[in-house]
This record gives sequence, structure tokens and C-alpha cells, in this order.
Amino acid sequence: MIKVAVDAMGGDYAPGEMVAGAVDAVNAKPGIQVLLVGQEQAVTAELSKSTYNKEQIQVVNATEVIATDEPPVNAIRKKKDSSIVVGMNLVKKGEADAFVSAGSSGAILVGGQVIVGRIKGVERPPLAPLIPTEKGVSLLIDCGANVDARPSHLVQFAQMGSIYMEHVMGIRNPRVAIVNIGAEEEKGNALVKETFPLLKECPGINFIGSIEAREIPHGAADVIVCEAFVGNVILKLYEGVGATLIGMVKGGMMSTLRSKIGALLVKPALKETLKAFDASQYGGAPLLGLNGLVVKTHGNSKRTEVRNSIIQCVTFKEQGINDKIRGSLGTDRVE
Repeated sequence: MIKVAVDAMGGDYAPGEMVAGAVDAVNAKPGIQVLLVGQEQAVTAELSKSTYNKEQIQVVNATEVIATDEPPVNAIRKKKDSSIVVGMNLVKKGEADAFVSAGSSGAILVGGQVIVGRIKGVERPPLAPLIPTEKGVSLLIDCGANVDARPSHLVQFAQMGSIYMEHVMGIRNPRVAIVNIGAEEEKGNALVKETFPLLKECPGINFIGSIEAREIPHGAADVIVCEAFVGNVILKLYEGVGATLIGMVKGGMMSTLRSKIGALLVKPALKETLKAFDASQYGGAPLLGLNGLVVKTHGNSKRTEVRNSIIQCVTFKEQGINDKIRGSLGTDRVE
């Protein structure tokens, strides 16, 4: 049975939505066990509202909570009994296969490297969310972990991203592209210009060259490589534009009697189309390259995203992604 630790105290809607997502996950997947890490009394009270197999959910008490505005390094060092630290230690000790949290991004990034530890050979673990596109989904790597990346980091991002997309998402020979301001090889800043030839020469990846931001929603590449500053800007703009467009479409359909009638006719097809651009159905962003799996979900995650993030961990474990990353980097040892 695959064990997933969940930070029950992290996120805007904790512990309610975190617990509800965990219940939904175990009810959907009989082969997993969820360890809800958090203040026992509060978590137990939320669990009492649901029906589930009691053997599939266990509460692990953690008395402290790391707030989003706390300095990450100090918080990880000082709050040893926080839900994030306790949950990551479960992964470190092998008592859980993965850890899912909607809590402090900084604390999760620091804790992942300090507590869980990097796979030997991995220079920088990147955050890699799936983003919806016209053709399905693409992996955006890195979106927030490494602002000052070097060319060698981006090459590893491409390698790890290719492994993830092939073995978790089932995309054979995934197309890899680097974010740039033009298609020509000579364009870009110093980082892109130095990384481009390294990606061209990198064995084991299907590098197709540069990708401009406007081509990302069309699904022009399966793995989109960039450093964290660029990736985070793309992700936040993506989410903001998507939410705005959906709101404007809904508002326009309700503006007149004629549009309301038309809305009733197109509602089934429109609902299905908009569902494809709902990021919550794809789960959270894995922090790739660690000795165990750590997944960061949105701070405003509801039960659906929590559920899908937990199930996402099952596929990651079953496909042995960490072992494949070690093999790709030429090492079978860990740090």
C-alpha cells in the first residue's frame, strides 16, 4: 500500500479541504493510505464529518504550523513539530512515499532539500506543474524553485521533465523546448544562449528548440524549460488570463435574454471545454530530484486538487520516477 503524507494544516482552507481531499482520494483508490499530519483534535473533528475506510487514513499529530509569511529557513529549523517538518520527516524515514502540502512555498522548498534531500547528482530540484494546453498538458519546469539557475541546471530540468512526462503522463518521446523571445538560436539572454547548445547535444531528450510564450497554450512542446523567475511569471499570467476569460465568457452569456438562451444550448460543450483548462484536475507541482516525492499544491487548493495531488503521487511511485532520474544522471546512490 502506497502511503502519502498530507499537510492537513497548510493552505487557505485547511484543515477542512485538505481532509476532504484525503477522504475523496482513499474512497477512489483502495490501494493507498493517507497520513494526515496536523493538530490532531482539529483534523479528527473534520474526519468525523466523512465516511471512509478507517484503515486508509491515519492522523499524525503535529502541534505547530508554519505561516506563509515566516522566513522559510528559520521556520524549518525552529518549528520541528510543524506539519511540514513532521510530514517531510515521514518521507525521509521511509514511513511515507510522498508528502503533499498547500502550505508555505518557501518552507516546502527549503524542507525538501534540507530534510528529504537531493538525489545524488541533482544540482537543483525544480518545481514542475502541469499546465493545460490545446493538445492536453505541458510540464512547466522550473516555476518557482531556482531563480538564479545555471545552464547545467536547465539541462537537468529537461532530463527530469522528460522522464516525468513519459512515465507519469504517458507521452512517448516528449518534445522539449526552452522558453525564448524568438525561434532563432542566437536569440535570448545569456542563460538561454548558453543552455541552447547543451540541450541540442543532450542525449535522451527530444529537444525541438526555442518556444515563445504565445505558443505554450497551443501545446507546441511537452516539456517547457526555463529558470524559476520566467516560469513563475508564465504560470501566474496563465492562471490570471484563464480565470479572467472564463469570467468574461460567463458574464457575456448572462448579459441578455438572447445570450442566456444561447448559453443553455452551448452549456454542455462549453463546460467540457472549460474543464480541460481547470488546473486543479492535474494535481500539484512535484519538486523533482529529491530522495522522496514532495508535491506543492496551490495555497487556495480545494478538495479536488488535494485528491488529485494524492492520486498523482501513486503514479509517481508506481513508475519509479526517482530510480529513473538516478539512472538518467548516471548514479544509483543518494545524498
